[in-house]
Amino acid sequence: MSNGNRSPLNWYTGGADTDVEETEEWLTAFEQVIAIEGKERACYLLKKLLEKGYEKDVTLPFTGNTPYINTIPAGKQPTYIGDRAMERRIKSIVRWNAMAMVVRSNKHYAGLGGHISTFASSATLYQVGMHHFFHGRGESGFDGDMLYIQGHGSPGIYAYSFLEGRISLAQLEGFRRELEKGGGLSSYPHPWLMPDYWEFPTVSMGLAPISAIYQAKYNRYLLNRGLRDPQGRKVWAFLGDGETDEPETLGAITLASREQLDNLIFVINCNLQRLDGPVRGNGKIVQELETAFRGAGWNVIKVLWGSDWDPLIEADNTGLLVQRMTETLDGEYQKYVVEPGSYIREHFFGKHPELLELVKGYSDEELHGLRRGGHDPEKVYAAYKAAVEHKGSPTVILAKTVKGYGLGEAGEGRNVTHQQKKLNEDELRFFRDRFELPLTDEQVAEAAFYHPGENSPEVQYLKDCRGRLGGSVPSRRVRKEPLTVSTPGLWDRFFEGIDRDVSTTMVFVQMLTQLMKDKEVGKKIVPIVPDEARTFGMESLFRQFGIYSHVGQLYEPVDKSMLLYYREAKDGQILEEGITEAGSMASFIAAGTSYATHGIDVIPFFIFYSMFGFQRVGDLIWAAADMRTRGFLLGATAGRTTLNGEGLQHEDGHSHVLASVVPNLLTYDPAYAYEIAVIIRDGMKRMFEDREDVFYYITLYNENYPMPPKPGTEETWGSIDEGILKGLYKLKTAPEGESAEGRPHVHLLGSGSVLSEALRAQQILAERYGVAADVWSATSYKQLRNDALEADRWNMLHPDQEPRKAYVTGLFAGDQDPIIAMSDYMKLVPDQIARWLPGRLFSLGTDGFGRSETREALRRFFEIDAECVALAALHQLARRGAIDPAVARRAVDELGIDAEKAYPLVS
Repeated sequence: MSNGNRSPLNWYTGGADTDVEETEEWLTAFEQVIAIEGKERACYLLKKLLEKGYEKDVTLPFTGNTPYINTIPAGKQPTYIGDRAMERRIKSIVRWNAMAMVVRSNKHYAGLGGHISTFASSATLYQVGMHHFFHGRGESGFDGDMLYIQGHGSPGIYAYSFLEGRISLAQLEGFRRELEKGGGLSSYPHPWLMPDYWEFPTVSMGLAPISAIYQAKYNRYLLNRGLRDPQGRKVWAFLGDGETDEPETLGAITLASREQLDNLIFVINCNLQRLDGPVRGNGKIVQELETAFRGAGWNVIKVLWGSDWDPLIEADNTGLLVQRMTETLDGEYQKYVVEPGSYIREHFFGKHPELLELVKGYSDEELHGLRRGGHDPEKVYAAYKAAVEHKGSPTVILAKTVKGYGLGEAGEGRNVTHQQKKLNEDELRFFRDRFELPLTDEQVAEAAFYHPGENSPEVQYLKDCRGRLGGSVPSRRVRKEPLTVSTPGLWDRFFEGIDRDVSTTMVFVQMLTQLMKDKEVGKKIVPIVPDEARTFGMESLFRQFGIYSHVGQLYEPVDKSMLLYYREAKDGQILEEGITEAGSMASFIAAGTSYATHGIDVIPFFIFYSMFGFQRVGDLIWAAADMRTRGFLLGATAGRTTLNGEGLQHEDGHSHVLASVVPNLLTYDPAYAYEIAVIIRDGMKRMFEDREDVFYYITLYNENYPMPPKPGTEETWGSIDEGILKGLYKLKTAPEGESAEGRPHVHLLGSGSVLSEALRAQQILAERYGVAADVWSATSYKQLRNDALEADRWNMLHPDQEPRKAYVTGLFAGDQDPIIAMSDYMKLVPDQIARWLPGRLFSLGTDGFGRSETREALRRFFEIDAECVALAALHQLARRGAIDPAVARRAVDELGIDAEKAYPLVS
């Protein structure tokens, strides 16, 4: 009986059995070995068979799969501790209200949207957890499990809270209408919109899984650093099988096993369907995911078949049933959902006479009613119990369900089910009858919400379960006590200037080092870097503070003899995440929300290559904003012309444009050490003393230049600080005598490292063209714009009161001189304030692709060097009639500017 010519596909699907009787004999003998001699002997025999196969060149293709059956056999299931009948009644009520919430909203407001089918498929997965596993926050308010709820399942979670009394009937009526009087409910989990309820935003596919992994890691980081004991908290992440196509979903699963995160549990709702159709119509998503997770070192638990299948599996002595289960494609399983039992009998069991014999006592209705494992509370309970008790690695539960379960012909298992928003009266009655709900036909026709009463057995049961588990979930609590972050003397050295040329990146590293050494806040600082620490000059921190590793350092590093060697430590403070901006951002979110998830404040500083920030992990930055994350994002090696030689995909000229759209993100582009000090000092105060839900983006550069002292004296520093924080202040007035009456005058605005070009342009204008120029440091155009928008709005709403003046408008009141703004970013950045300086602002920026060159060549190419700034100033003065246009024309040649060179935007 040779199998040598079988293809890998046939091995995977089981192939055709050429001798059923012989197979049955082998299987029976193997069962006898297990029963009489035990599992160890059985494993030994399997190992010897494999060895003999290799000797005889009969080898199995590699597979990470186990048979397509439940990982936990029926005989090993623990006793279910709940009241099954009571829990079914509760689940039926929750199902109805979750469905009614979407249906009613769309009846009243067509096109409002919402999702019925996701929760319909996952109701059992959530209910078993709600009743028996998901721990609440407890008396401290900062214990319990962390739940990443699948975003499209939010109606079901609201429905549970409605029974508990946490959400009102009016709020259910206001689903997806948050601006309704009395408040409604957000479409999906959004902490910004429901800050006492949702903890984690999850509906942007793929972000919940990677965030959950790094949250679980961060929980261990807190423990190993002695900051907080997570007390056995589990991180549960619920996601869909279609969501696993997102790179972020599976991109960090090896980290979870490498870090031995047995505090992490993934529950993947394998309803075999995504938005448009099957997830793997021509394959098997459960088996594919099992291979991925097992290969990555996870504990995998498959929950595929409900208890109705147990007698059939037990009675199958031929192995044909498991073979048939394995070879059947997901597209076929989806078809079985929408066809009658006669179709299942013919097409699934009918392939083998032995299988038809196996189900000869089953009616067609019984065959159609055979449940998938994810709809069976006993199977789900067994999987959850095994998951929470497992040690040494993370667990993933692959639960097979039906999308739209319970909707019948309205959408159960159909390709359209994800978009289902409405049900007609017959479909609603079918739903009621299937789940035995005590609703009249009139209530059904209205899709009326149903509550059994505060004192009903169902509500009391649910509340008792939640009470035993520590309180309601989801729930978000916030530490409100201020963290004192005043660090006397720490900032003085940066206000005094630095006596050598240095980059702002190195200035920041010095500040970070001083903060980490501070007795009060030092332990609270969490530096995060994605494998660029040496690029940013941070290697000095390795030896002093250590790189976090859950096992410490089990080897001697090659640079151990050096002063700044690579030191890993179990209590290391630095999160060096490797080449993953997404993972680093997930760590930043975990740390930056620690005040809510753990009730302790830490101050995260995530420093990254600015080009690989917003454009790569912008979605995670939005999630951070939604979660009210607090901390500092540092875009290092910033600018399109400042980064020498790196080229198109490294030179950032747009991160400030992308950052401008995040509402609670304060963005700054400082040039000098004292500016950075003022910004970080103020940010720490606002976020951790004043408890504001903001976070910061600060760009840093690798160009060395002088760091002057803070202008003025200590008595006048207040106005300088105000200008730095509001976004603009005058750095240097025109040289003495040059701004006298009759002399043409301009304002030059510079940011970051190209502020030096504004200062050089000031000299050129004064010495060669007799033009007086004041130089301003523009630390934040976004802050200037936000202030101006607020003033405009107030004036519109209060037309009968004295108008307010935007800060930027007030700075230039009293003259109408041209304003030239140059930036190492796109012109859109300074253009943000053009509306409040009508006809005066002329922007220079770096629109276009970067390229490899020197700073000098790049700045000339993008026309932001001092000569081009001076020319722009002369051009604007000529347009206003302040100078003869011939002066500007002559300057083109005198300043060595090629008037016919390529346009940077398109070249």
